[in-house]
Amino acid sequence: MNRWAPPTDDDPAATDIAAPLDITRLLTTITDNLVGMIYRCRTDAIWTMEYVSEGCHKLTGYRPDELVFNTRVSYDQMTLPEDRERVGRAIHVALDAGEAFDVEYRIRHADGRVRWVLERGVGLRNAHGQLAWIEGFIQDISERMAANEALHEAVRRYRSLFEHATEGIFQTTPEGRYLNANPALARIYGHDSPDALIAHLHDIPRQLYVLPERRAEFVRLMQEQGAVRNFESQVYHCDGRIIWISENARAVKDADGSVQLFEGTVVDVTERKQHDAELEYQASHDSLTGLPNRSLLRDRIEQAIGKAQRDGHQVAVVFVDLDHFKLINDSLGHHVGDRLLLEVADRLIGCIRGHDSVARQGGDEFVIVLTEQHDEHEIIAIVSRLLEVISQPWVDEGQEYGLSCSVGISCYPQDGDDPDALLRCADAAMYKAKASGRGTYHFYTPELNQAISERLELENSLRHALERDEFRVYYQPRIEVASGRIIGAEALIRWDCPGKGLIPPDSFISIAEETGLIIPIGQWILAEACRQNSAWQRVGLPPISISVNLSPIQFRHAGLVSSVADALAQAALDPAYLELELTESFVMQDAERINVAMQALKKLGVDIAVDDFGTGYSSLSYLKRFPVDRLKVDKSFVRDIDSDPDDAAIVRAIITLGHALGLKVVAEGVETSAHLDFLRQHGCDELQGYYFSRPVPAAGMEALLRGPTSADCRCRSALAAPRQTAGHETDFIF
Repeated sequence: MNRWAPPTDDDPAATDIAAPLDITRLLTTITDNLVGMIYRCRTDAIWTMEYVSEGCHKLTGYRPDELVFNTRVSYDQMTLPEDRERVGRAIHVALDAGEAFDVEYRIRHADGRVRWVLERGVGLRNAHGQLAWIEGFIQDISERMAANEALHEAVRRYRSLFEHATEGIFQTTPEGRYLNANPALARIYGHDSPDALIAHLHDIPRQLYVLPERRAEFVRLMQEQGAVRNFESQVYHCDGRIIWISENARAVKDADGSVQLFEGTVVDVTERKQHDAELEYQASHDSLTGLPNRSLLRDRIEQAIGKAQRDGHQVAVVFVDLDHFKLINDSLGHHVGDRLLLEVADRLIGCIRGHDSVARQGGDEFVIVLTEQHDEHEIIAIVSRLLEVISQPWVDEGQEYGLSCSVGISCYPQDGDDPDALLRCADAAMYKAKASGRGTYHFYTPELNQAISERLELENSLRHALERDEFRVYYQPRIEVASGRIIGAEALIRWDCPGKGLIPPDSFISIAEETGLIIPIGQWILAEACRQNSAWQRVGLPPISISVNLSPIQFRHAGLVSSVADALAQAALDPAYLELELTESFVMQDAERINVAMQALKKLGVDIAVDDFGTGYSSLSYLKRFPVDRLKVDKSFVRDIDSDPDDAAIVRAIITLGHALGLKVVAEGVETSAHLDFLRQHGCDELQGYYFSRPVPAAGMEALLRGPTSADCRCRSALAAPRQTAGHETDFIF
């Protein structure tokens, strides 16, 4: 039945419905079933309750009869002491103003728990107009207060996170205006506060982003995808610096899907980006010179080739190798070698144009990539200038050094169409330049492939030559002018390579120095020369001095003095019969340190000679302090002394200088009687050259030492009769 339909006469309830409304019963029903307590209390000091509804028990834990007239407990006592004064004050203020009051406070339930309640009430006056009662309603709001407290706590925590987060937090409009920002974001961008940031940055794309199109990309992704992750951009710091940021954000949309705002986080990743850039730089650049390394060089060549293909130009790959760098590096130390490499790098950079590249291939090898070349003449012009610039003397800590380099050139497209091919061809051309006398350049030709193969084969064979006993020592006699006797011999190494015959040192010594094999090879020839000289003396041959050339690398080796002493001891040879030769240019490279090493060798009792004298840049102030016994005049000056006045003057000066310093002077490369006459006339002490004998094996040298009975003894028959010189006769028997 529809409970709202009008009653009919036959309806049993019709009679009841027509009965009069019992207001008292209705109010009682409502009062008893309210969730809360209706009350009436006096306005005395303890708010004595005169009436409370049945809701009292659920609200307070006490029955109405226990509260009314404070039978068991007064309601005022149930109010927590810390709230009591506040509540009383609030009620009195409202009552005095004739207004209803509304106050929240805590009471202690009969079970001991604390409940939050909301009390609403009004004051009632008696017949005399005096405030006498309060009537009102009290309800339990503990759940709401707990929910509010939880909400406040969540808000507090969120606010704390927002305020103290290390990440920047923001809200912006899609158009680029900040709505909200936290202190961390202000710090990231260099502002004093979020308010200052919001006030300053009112046009994010133009004011903040270094590239406005980056902000446009950010907005596009937000519109299309609704979020971005790790979106990195460069932005302006407040002080003008450029920093890197990474953003994570989402789009906040309304009910119809329109984007209302963007919110997200910002992290300053400048330090990481700088670290990554540094790692990338280190991976692609040489740590010493800062030039592109081999890895980046390949990329530069590939780019140059790609551009040349489009523009129809040539690309030249120029391989630059310093001449004798290993000698400088090993003799003077890596610290000097490093400074030299830095100097060369600067010089090379100064030789190229802005669109060219210089890279360090490794060691003392540099590569220049010349782009936009039209013909060979343009390349030659740049390379010629390069050679000129590199050849300028280098002064380091007051010491001057002569420099030179060998240059190999390959060109795209004729020599190759990829980096490896062009580098390989340029490298081959560089070795050809070295073989041509160094200090020059050479273009790649297909014939060089054979030369490369031969050199690699030679290097591989050289690594096994010592263990296979393939080295031989040849001896070239040294003649004393005054007596005509053989007083010494220079020990010269030869390599008896299977299938190639006897290989002269010029063909393999440089390889031995580059590979480090010069150390064991040098020790072997030193020991063999001492052994052979001792053997000659034991069979009664006239004692002579054997000269052994020392490589600068060998001289710098820490074990040199001990290896010389061991060679003498094992051969039982008097140190007076061993002479060690060093080139003039090497002696002057690090004079003080080399002088110390020479003194250590002299303590063993050996002689020391300066070879190739006149070709370097000796300082007399150093030379006179060195424990040197002989100066050997380089054969390049002796060759034309009978026809070139300059060479003649140089040789005379060296002889005079040597004698002034108390040294013996030896002339190398004596090949004609005219050479002999000149040197004898000007007082040269000793001679060496083809005029007397070519370098010969040990057996041939022994024959020379045994005297004129040997047909090979050219030195004994050089002058069959006395020669007239300087107005008197002197017998020279060679």
